[in-house]
Amino acid sequence: MKWCSHGYVFQQLDALEPANGWLNQPDVLRKQMAEDGYLYLTDFLDPEDVLKARTELLHKLFEHGFIDPAFPLQDAVSLGRKRLPLNGKSPLSETLRTLPALLALSQHPKLMGFFEAFLGAPILNYDYLWLRAARIGEATGCHYDHVYMGRGTDQLYTSWIPLGDVPRVEGPLAILAGSNHFNFLIQTYGQLDVDRDKDKLDPTLHGWLTLNPNEPCHQYGGRWLTSDFHLGDVLIFTMYTLHCSLDNRSPENRVRLSIDIRKQLASEGADPRWVGENVVGHDG
Repeated sequence: MKWCSHGYVFQQLDALEPANGWLNQPDVLRKQMAEDGYLYLTDFLDPEDVLKARTELLHKLFEHGFIDPAFPLQDAVSLGRKRLPLNGKSPLSETLRTLPALLALSQHPKLMGFFEAFLGAPILNYDYLWLRAARIGEATGCHYDHVYMGRGTDQLYTSWIPLGDVPRVEGPLAILAGSNHFNFLIQTYGQLDVDRDKDKLDPTLHGWLTLNPNEPCHQYGGRWLTSDFHLGDVLIFTMYTLHCSLDNRSPENRVRLSIDIRKQLASEGADPRWVGENVVGHDG
């Protein structure tokens, strides 16, 4: 099968390299992060803890008519074409983002312990949880996270956690390894702010750089990497690691569920849009 993002076929798509062998060597992990822009930890979290978060989220989505009752709940089969309101300031999105099992996952002791060792000091956990639900035909465009949360330290890290098994056919995340060294792109597109610089961004791209993953490769290099993700896997990357997702082409019409969690050193400045009791987000 040819793997695509927004219909563009990846000219090259290789496999992510797990970093589990260096979990007790934070210096090695820091070096790998600096070189490649990501760390892929397989079977890192207890699958049962992730499954609790998935089940809790699916029950709520089912209650609000987004999951097809003709199939088992855990199959996460989409009902209709109604967009799932997982982010934003609507009452439903606020309810979904603050489900107890999801909050527990964001502060999972193993994840917190990893970052304290990796960063070497107490960490700050962003209060906002970014939920993702990609239906058939949906994908995320190529982007740096700094464009969306760049008002604090650059040493902020994203943890992408699939809420269930996510094979390639269901549209997992892909990382452009080495894109954290694209200095020209970092100093141009990477310094834009999706809220402040709307006049400099294509309004149809939602802050993304491009829909075509081959464009940055042709201009700057790098290798696109992905995996068939499993319950318990975690993919961690920097604010300047270009990433996108594959198109969800599930033959069973399954929704790809995932969550983004962000952590940084507690001693450094945080983007005020995403921390505090009443986060303002992009609306603020």
